[in-house]
Amino acid sequence: MAANGFESNDDYEFQLRCLLESPATGIRTLNIAGDGERRKTAFANALAHSLDFPHVLYHDFTDEHPPLPDVILPPSHDELGREEPPIEPLDEIVSEACAQSEGEPTVLILDQLQATDFREHIRIQRLVADCYWQARGGRYFANPRHLLLFLISEEPLYHGLQKESFRIWVNRVSERQVLYQPSEFGLGVEAQPLFNALASLFQTLGTAPTQSEFTQVFNDLRLHVHTSEHLRLSLYGRIEGLDHQTLGNDSHQACFDRVMEAARGLLVTEHIELSSQPGETSPDPLKDWD
Repeated sequence: MAANGFESNDDYEFQLRCLLESPATGIRTLNIAGDGERRKTAFANALAHSLDFPHVLYHDFTDEHPPLPDVILPPSHDELGREEPPIEPLDEIVSEACAQSEGEPTVLILDQLQATDFREHIRIQRLVADCYWQARGGRYFANPRHLLLFLISEEPLYHGLQKESFRIWVNRVSERQVLYQPSEFGLGVEAQPLFNALASLFQTLGTAPTQSEFTQVFNDLRLHVHTSEHLRLSLYGRIEGLDHQTLGNDSHQACFDRVMEAARGLLVTEHIELSSQPGETSPDPLKDWD
């Protein structure tokens, strides 16, 4: 999922197996809850594309200017010649998802459900249970073997709709700490003190950087960071969800000092090992830390 825009240390494999591999009588529906705000949207889109479904459809109930459809139909009239109102965006996207699911796997993401009328929750619940969408007196049937529905709401779903869904929690930031090892970055045991100091700092700050975030911080330590203030700026710039006030807390200074001391120690070690002549020095030792 990281390649599709969502990276986390938290493992969602069990929840997704429950959703995708358990018997189902209607449309498999995932209710994406949590404190992640738009991170939940990123999770839904990354999961949909990671499943490699041919069709991924998205509707946001807070979007005041939804994109125009690929095909704009001319106005229609009833038997008395009265012009019928345009199709509502929800009816259009759901009917399209139903049609696509008849032939190929399709994911439909309905985002920000708290912004829509409660009656729409009931209509969605009927879609999930009965596998068809009612609009303008017509029915659009969905293939439950092909259609997957993702629901995102900042408020609790309608009770019946929640009962038809499998709920998953997406955190604002990763919670599971990962102990990165020097060998993962092409380094030997001489780098272990720095990795230990970083792990202690992350635990103190209450953050769990992902692999890409850790890599970026580590590269900053190698190339740019010379003071604990530099390190604070790097951490705030690289790690999602890290609180600025927490970084500035003076009680954490000892942890920052240990990281800087370990980083300088590794820099000296690497410099000595890479020197071609005894006693040789480099005008920029950071260039030798590769």
